[in-house]
Amino acid sequence: MSNRKRTVQIKFRVTEEERALVEEKMKLIPTRNMAAYLRKMAIDGYVIQVDYSDIKAMTAEIQKIGVNINQIARRANATGNVYQEDIEEIKGC
Repeated sequence: MSNRKRTVQIKFRVTEEERALVEEKMKLIPTRNMAAYLRKMAIDGYVIQVDYSDIKAMTAEIQKIGVNINQIARRANATGNVYQEDIEEIKGC
């Protein structure tokens, strides 16, 4: 326990309703670490939630394109040529 970065403990009391409200707000982030959430709120006063789902979807598509390019490059390097049937075979994967 002497290796802890945060050595000072701050305690405060809330009602059951206040705790439920904090937990509801935590679900919007989403986080299950109440200490981290409360620390962020106490220091900064707000938490910004960024939706990365579109970026993740585009990244997945780019990765698929990269796999296809690698397959074409591997085939071209192995045979010295890329034929239409090679491309159709790769598209079928």
